[in-house]
Amino acid sequence: MSQAPLVLVDGSSYLYRAFHALPPLTTSKGLPTGAVKGVLNMLKSLRRQYPDSPFAVVFDAKGGTFRDDMYAEYKANRPSMPDDMRLQIEPLHQSVIALGFPLLCVEGVEADDVIGTLARSSAAADRPVVISTGDKDMAQLVDGHITLVNTMTGSAMDIEGVKEKFGVAPEQIIDYLALMGDSSDNIPGVPGIGPKTASGLLVGVNGGLKELYEQLDIVPTLPIRGAKTLPAKLEEHREMAFLSYQLATIKIDVPLDVGLDDLHLIEPDREKLLELYTLLEFKSWIDEIQRDAKRVELKAAPVVEAVVEPVAPAQTTYTTILDQATFDVWLKKLNEAKLFAFDTETTGIDAQQAQLVGVSFAVQPHEAAYIPLTHSYIGVPEQLDRDTVLLALKPLLEDPTKLKVGQHAKFDMNILANCAIGGDPAHGITVRGIAFDTMLESYVLNATATRHDMDSLAKKYLDYDTVSFQDIAGRGAKQLTFDQIALEQAGPYAAEDADVTLRLHQELFAQLSAIPSLVSVLTDIEIPLVPVLARIERQGALVDKDLLGIQSIELGNKMVELERQAFEIAGEEFNLGSPKQLGAILYEKLGLPVLKKTGKGQASTAEEVLAKLAEDDYPLPKVLMQYRSMSKLKSTYTDRLPEQINPRTGRIHTSYHQAVTATGRLSSSDPNLQNIPVRTAEGRRIRQAFVAPKGYKLLAADYSQIELRIMAHLSKDEGLMNAFRHNLDVHTATAAEVFKVELGEVTSDQRRSAKAINFGLIYGMGAQKLGKDIGVDTKTAKAYIDVYFARYPGVREYMERTRAQASDQGYVETFFGRRLYLPDIHSNKPQERAAAERTAINAPMQGTAADIIKKAMVLVDNWLTDSGLDAKVILQVHDELVLEVREDLVAEVSEKIREHMSAAAQLDVPLLVEVGVGDNWDEAH
Repeated sequence: MSQAPLVLVDGSSYLYRAFHALPPLTTSKGLPTGAVKGVLNMLKSLRRQYPDSPFAVVFDAKGGTFRDDMYAEYKANRPSMPDDMRLQIEPLHQSVIALGFPLLCVEGVEADDVIGTLARSSAAADRPVVISTGDKDMAQLVDGHITLVNTMTGSAMDIEGVKEKFGVAPEQIIDYLALMGDSSDNIPGVPGIGPKTASGLLVGVNGGLKELYEQLDIVPTLPIRGAKTLPAKLEEHREMAFLSYQLATIKIDVPLDVGLDDLHLIEPDREKLLELYTLLEFKSWIDEIQRDAKRVELKAAPVVEAVVEPVAPAQTTYTTILDQATFDVWLKKLNEAKLFAFDTETTGIDAQQAQLVGVSFAVQPHEAAYIPLTHSYIGVPEQLDRDTVLLALKPLLEDPTKLKVGQHAKFDMNILANCAIGGDPAHGITVRGIAFDTMLESYVLNATATRHDMDSLAKKYLDYDTVSFQDIAGRGAKQLTFDQIALEQAGPYAAEDADVTLRLHQELFAQLSAIPSLVSVLTDIEIPLVPVLARIERQGALVDKDLLGIQSIELGNKMVELERQAFEIAGEEFNLGSPKQLGAILYEKLGLPVLKKTGKGQASTAEEVLAKLAEDDYPLPKVLMQYRSMSKLKSTYTDRLPEQINPRTGRIHTSYHQAVTATGRLSSSDPNLQNIPVRTAEGRRIRQAFVAPKGYKLLAADYSQIELRIMAHLSKDEGLMNAFRHNLDVHTATAAEVFKVELGEVTSDQRRSAKAINFGLIYGMGAQKLGKDIGVDTKTAKAYIDVYFARYPGVREYMERTRAQASDQGYVETFFGRRLYLPDIHSNKPQERAAAERTAINAPMQGTAADIIKKAMVLVDNWLTDSGLDAKVILQVHDELVLEVREDLVAEVSEKIREHMSAAAQLDVPLLVEVGVGDNWDEAH
């Protein structure tokens, strides 16, 4: 048992899971690649984990299996394989072979059967086996030699693990599946028996299916819900239960052309991999192969005048600092470094309430240190004094000339600002000199290529697997906070964070530097915004808790009334939150048209379906939509906001995210203030609860029609530009053009229709949707669109030009050069491609608007800092800034805000900023 285990990989299982779980990636030519990359990443990880092991990667072969002959309905409920998955099978197989893994596909059986045969053969030879899979069926193979690992989740399952997960031993798993069935494979089982009942029956009879049917008389006495009715149910479906047993049984005697001695890894075929990675556009892996090739060349180069040493792997040196002498050495290193990476470790992820536990630094790749400050477990070594360390670091961290790089540095800035040296809440560290942020470097480089957390970036750009927090802290309710983690684990983990951040910066900035416009977006827009957002988050917003309580009661009363109306329309009472009951009322009792079905074939009651039915004037869906709207406002805002008031500040502190949306727009969470509805009275009332403190006013400054102004600039359409240059109401001007009337004769209905046209077209709206929105038939709506484009030909030319550019280069750009990539622009699915084309037209406008408000925030923040006026930005929502301003300064601040926001971009049309003032946000808006 001391030899390296045989590793058997369930390739088919991972292909499906990677396809559905990971973001869809495509090449510039539209070839899907996400599942290939996901599976190869897992295989590379396994190879590093088991370097001396024999391997087999097993896939299902084409065609049917013996189970299809046994039961014609086997797997019949599975949808056909998506085309985007099918296209990835061949390049995946070729890549697996090129990486040096033995690959097996055996006709007539499934991958499970091949794995089962190999596993049992190996176990019989007393060799340990690791099966890498996410398939629960494989649990039947687990024994003293065979273990399951799930490479996607990092979890492992031995005999005890099977018992804990399923409630039965591995040898009972087939019986368990036979009873409860398996919907994914369409194994029928016994109707009405679920996991708990199945395990209860098997434990109760202390055996399997055979023993259960021999002891049906004792089933009513078992402590199982509905036990008395089970014997009849089991007897009725006896034949199906034993058929299900056969279907669920993994074969362990498949004739194979290979033996255990044939399953050895071989050296990767770098030439073939380079060809495949070029086809799949896996740039970082191409670079890796080319670097390896250079190292081989260097090693093989003939000696001419000097000996060329081969490149040695980097040696990692991580230090945990526990004494003053070592701290002094590192303080000197940091002060002498041209750039260093830093990171904080904390008790939680709420930057306004988490406590600082330690700090880490890296001055060069593979060299980093961690300074623990407040670890508090039993037996922790003596640490340096927290305040002494922070006071020593304060001048360095606050020096703007000492350049720093972080990963999501805004969080660390807030933690250090709130660190309360000497117990004084006002005495923290104001970090300056943030020159780079790897999260933002990745985001600017390509917002849609990957997630921008450090673990994902390390994997993508460094092909490096970081230690995850769960690895050292555990999971779930028993997860430790960082101050409870032993320094033996905490030190290397924290130091790795700083080291990887520095290494990522070097890789990412090198790639960004090849595209100067992206460097400008990073250094002129995103990085300067980081300290601005940090200050806004720490400032927070004041809310009226009592008013929110009143609103909650009122919303609850309205929900009760709407529930009563729903019951009257339905003619009976039902649970409005139950899709099953709601479906029965809507489709069976009331006979409403079925617009969409769920994956299980049931008539859908999803929000978009109800909205469509409500548009068609069906009364119950209208009431349900109102009910759901009220419920969402109550649960998300009026009930939740009071709970989110910070006890230290008495304010609500949202978190702003720079690296989430594809277009560059900021988003917010905890609470999400971007989604408070403003078109309903109830939504606007929630804004009334955001109030100014005594002696202050709230000032809201909002760009007027900014996306239409950007459209005018990008399209260079003379009609649109003239309307904005002459300060005309653009919707009235459009109405005059479309409806062929004088400006002064435009009616409110015509203006409303023109507004729908103006905004609808830049969002890619077609004639059918426009007609529904403005209450005309599709033919009339199309005529309006044709007139619009005839009057504004530059807009149509812009749209056609942008579609062509997007198709040609795979991305579009904002006014400032931000790239917005469109992974589906070459999709072979017409709907996906059309959606990408609509995005291509709108994204430059949304992205430019996002860039403008970000630049405006920096300008306003700089002015407020320099002026020292008693005014602070407390919120940013879409194109609007909300400030808290001392009453006597309102006029001065209003004037300056207009000036700075209008100066954020020089377009061919003026930027108009509207300012409102009030005692609460709703009044100001």
